[in-house]
Amino acid sequence: MIKRMISAGARALLVALLIAMPALVLPGVSPDTTQIVALLSLLGALLTFVEYVSDYPSLIEFRNAPPFNRMRFLALFATVILLTLIARGETHPTLLTAAITGLGAMIGQAMDFPFSPVRLMVLMLPEKTPAAELDILRTYAGMAYLISLMAIILFVACVRVLNWPIRKAAFNFWVNLPLFDPTAGGDVLTRLKRDSHINVALGFLLPFLIPAVLKAATAWIGPIGLTDPHTLIWTMSAWAFLPASLIMRGVALMRIADLIEEKRRRAYAQASELQAA
Repeated sequence: MIKRMISAGARALLVALLIAMPALVLPGVSPDTTQIVALLSLLGALLTFVEYVSDYPSLIEFRNAPPFNRMRFLALFATVILLTLIARGETHPTLLTAAITGLGAMIGQAMDFPFSPVRLMVLMLPEKTPAAELDILRTYAGMAYLISLMAIILFVACVRVLNWPIRKAAFNFWVNLPLFDPTAGGDVLTRLKRDSHINVALGFLLPFLIPAVLKAATAWIGPIGLTDPHTLIWTMSAWAFLPASLIMRGVALMRIADLIEEKRRRAYAQASELQAA
């Protein structure tokens, strides 16, 4: 119990640090923004602590199937901290921020080709946007999208090479998928494969759909203020992380479906051998 509380407390602290990171690093944060960030950090830490200190999860999937959630958190943490350092370098440049900004600019230029998600994010801005703002948005988008792609590749390698999630222990289906309702009807295997395909399809389409939705929203509510560094950091992080998270979930569900299918095949083979005997 004590070990679980310490582990849950560490995770809650990391979540709070993630939410508060831009406000802690960027200069000139207003008191109102500080209060909102502090409230969100406490709320995120409390939800994380309650979820991980309990015996069984209620919201977080694959809680007992590492490193799925750890890889997602590290991807989001890396995205937020790198974008925050890029934003800080605009007003307080250092060798570190200059190096990260230069790397992000090169990545953004490499990914800014026709019909790419980065190009769509750049085209989302109004036509009269200064070139400097376009370059900043391209840098943010390129860095965030690269991290999301790396997270997907690493997780797929973990599934294929390291035999996730059964390398060290058996996989408990009902504990790791608390939001999956087994009584909803239909075969569990069919539903898992269907949900997997839906998650992967959404994860692939969202980087293209989100810029289109934001572009359409500007026609109704006016230009979206991406000049604010906090708004830009969290918008770019969500744009890159949510699709990657969906794709990783889809890959995980397909892996679980494959394990169930393999177990069924072995059970049917054993039943056939017993009947033949």
